[in-house]
Amino acid sequence: MNTASISTTEMAYVDRGAGLPVLLVHGYPLDHTMWAAQIDALSGRARVIAPDLRGFGRTPLGQVDPIRGLSMEQYADDLVELLDALAIREPIVLVGFSMGGYVAWQFVRKHADRLRALVACDTRAAADTEDAREGRLKMAQHVAEWGTARVAEMMGPKLLAPQSFATKRDVVEAVRRVVEGTSPAAIAAAQRGMADRPDATDLLPKIDVPTLVIVGEHDLISTQSEMESIAQAIPGAGLAVISEAGHMAPMENPEKVNEALRRFLDAVGEDATARA
Repeated sequence: MNTASISTTEMAYVDRGAGLPVLLVHGYPLDHTMWAAQIDALSGRARVIAPDLRGFGRTPLGQVDPIRGLSMEQYADDLVELLDALAIREPIVLVGFSMGGYVAWQFVRKHADRLRALVACDTRAAADTEDAREGRLKMAQHVAEWGTARVAEMMGPKLLAPQSFATKRDVVEAVRRVVEGTSPAAIAAAQRGMADRPDATDLLPKIDVPTLVIVGEHDLISTQSEMESIAQAIPGAGLAVISEAGHMAPMENPEKVNEALRRFLDAVGEDATARA
């Protein structure tokens, strides 16, 4: 991996390929490795950048407000700093998974001029319900005493489709290892930030870049019906439902996700050529 100095930390990232910049933003509590199959599949046709967000993977957490944690806007600002550090001035394709999708909405709000196209993968636009918010804050408060192994145990059944536990043990183990390897401080900071994230449903009809919505057919966190609603709210958005996958669609059925992303990137590239 490479590292780049931004104002808050030293951000670790993978940078492979050439051409249209594609920024892959991982979910919680994961890191860039969730995109391994996509990095391999897409780097032959695009420049793929896959960072570790603050506190995850190999990127240090840096200074964090102990009460408010890290907002989705702060993560989005970090990504813009990374793009600047890499001298990427042209608009990018942003692919945001789960929490990475929450970050993507704030990227759209604040840095729309840096965006060429958008992919919202297994994410949500609505803010948390009060019960969900309380659950996040409870985890943020107690994760240090619980330990990350308990977090992995709690989250596993929600992240993966039931059949994955029987047929994709390598994926199950990979997710568990990453979650268990994440620092409690990073988990707490992200949970506090997600608990306070703004509702983004008002933003959806205003998105004016090519957009693709991807969802695993068995996703229990970002359900197919909810993701369909997001696709319907964004003008001209496409929808790809990934069979044999739950929330972790990019890892559970990478071939189908890669196929959807390749088609989308080809269309984005063709559109850019037509505009030139």
